[in-house]
Amino acid sequence: MPNTLISYLLIPVLGVMLWLPGTTQADEAAIALATRVYDRPDGNDAASRSYMILSEKGHKPRYRKLYTYQLDRDNGESWALLRFTEPADIKNTGLLTYNYPDRDNNQWIYLPALDRARRIAASRKGGRFVGSDLYYEDLQDREVDQDEHRIRGKDKVNGVATTVLESTPVDADNSVYSKRVSWIHEKTLLPLRVDYYKAGSDKPVKRLKVRKIKKIQGFWTVVDSTVTDLKSGHQTRMVTKAIAYDQSLPDKLFSRQALSDNSHEVKYRP
Repeated sequence: MPNTLISYLLIPVLGVMLWLPGTTQADEAAIALATRVYDRPDGNDAASRSYMILSEKGHKPRYRKLYTYQLDRDNGESWALLRFTEPADIKNTGLLTYNYPDRDNNQWIYLPALDRARRIAASRKGGRFVGSDLYYEDLQDREVDQDEHRIRGKDKVNGVATTVLESTPVDADNSVYSKRVSWIHEKTLLPLRVDYYKAGSDKPVKRLKVRKIKKIQGFWTVVDSTVTDLKSGHQTRMVTKAIAYDQSLPDKLFSRQALSDNSHEVKYRP
């Protein structure tokens, strides 16, 4: 299953192997690692129940309950649906994402107050999703060949050995980030930390940190993580309470109709 932020609650990284003329051995090692991360085993589909906690200095934390669903398809596409169920002011808000291997991805957001689904324009991929520290881009898949990769060395995250991988967009207009630096735990192939940079900044603007991982149904799974806006200090924490892999989720669960009608998904909620 491709590594969208949803797929390991909450990280975007990497895709198909790309070999270019003049690629060095070091480049090849970086591309190979990026591809292993992208192809990390995590089932054909998954459904999870989580809490999103929004925190900022001087304010009480805000709690949101949500379900996420993901499906890999034989044609290389992947689909994802995210649905909030609590509190009342965001209940039934949903996001549907279609990730394509060979063209631009599509996203629609359902707003119950308007009772309509609205397509997210590509120009809004840097917009914050429902006031969190996640951008719409973070909730999409990203192919390996959309970035150039290099290994920056070894490092430790909370005492755990990692390989540091830098990924820079081939086309600067293709991402809101100028680069991403990921600390990859090679045993699980999970990034334990990701720093996000924007053009003109020599320091990261955002950081993802994994707080806890767990092996569930044979798949290494992030069950607690945070994304922090390093300028404002605003933080989005994701805590997964339950997840079920390989339930044979149906295609109809990921339709525009299902985005506006949550009755299609209730039976698959873990």
